[in-house]
This record gives sequence, C-alpha cells and structure tokens, in this order.
Amino acid sequence: MIKSELVQQIAEDNPHLYLRDVERIVSTVFDEITEALARGDRVELRGFGAFSVKNRDARTGRNPRTGEAVEVPEKTVPFFKAGKELRERMNSD
Repeated sequence: MIKSELVQQIAEDNPHLYLRDVERIVSTVFDEITEALARGDRVELRGFGAFSVKNRDARTGRNPRTGEAVEVPEKTVPFFKAGKELRERMNSD
C-alpha cells in the first residue's frame, strides 16, 4: 500500500472527513515520525510496532562491479520492530 492508497482508504472509512483533511493528517503523522527519528527519538505505536534509529559503523566495502575496496562511512539508519499484535495478526491462519 502506498501513501495515496492509505489516504483513500481512510477517507472511504470516514466519509465525514474531507479528503484534503485526511491527506493533511496522514502527512502530519509521517512528518512527526520522521522528525522524531531525525532527533534520535524512538516512536512506538502500540499494537503496531516501534521505530528507532540504529548506527552503522564505518566499514570497508566492495564495489560489486570492480571488486575494488571502498570505504563506507558511519551512518544512521531507521529501524522498525513489529509489535506483538501485528506479528500475531500476520501469522494467524
């Protein structure tokens, strides 16, 4: 599902809301999660999961085309861990 499909689904489930308001709400939620992660904070959505930030150390990598050694700098990456309820719903038969 992409963002526009999510907006459309929420708008269909809530006909009392205008589409532009749903778009603004979804964008605001995503923006707040992004800003919190940029600050290094953890974002937990009960029953869904938790977003956090992990640091990857600098390392020596390889260029797959040439096999040449390449220095890869340290970086910060987002990480998602699914919550218990989400895992159970995905694995229910």
